[in-house]
Amino acid sequence: MKFKIATPERIMLETEVDSVSLPTTLGEITVLPNHIPLVANLMPGEIKYKSGGRENFFAVSGGIIEIKEGSDIVVLADSAEFGHEIDLKRAEEAREEAQRLMSQVHKDEKSMADAAAWLARSQARINVAKKHHTHKQTHIEN
Repeated sequence: MKFKIATPERIMLETEVDSVSLPTTLGEITVLPNHIPLVANLMPGEIKYKSGGRENFFAVSGGIIEIKEGSDIVVLADSAEFGHEIDLKRAEEAREEAQRLMSQVHKDEKSMADAAAWLARSQARINVAKKHHTHKQTHIEN
């Protein structure tokens, strides 16, 4: 299957994959060959794709997913980062700030939603960064 992920700034990746798991508004979906065509909203979280027996990860902040006839997958993400691009310390600081804001904001629904989205993005970045560092250490040790 062809997999492409793009942000407003750049095309992150164009490659052949065996499967892709994506966070959507209806939950996580995994796209395998011969998937039905689909358009869905991408939620903040992590995208996992498998290619040649290896798992790879992105952190995304949201966007749109299109699965085309023949299972070609196009992701138009608001923002996306490879694990090696994420500064883990800054991501953890952002998560802490989002948690602080959520504990302070109780009356304004928009502020609460913004803080919750920020928290979800920060947590996804932390998860992907940690997986990148774990995979990197595993490959060094082997």
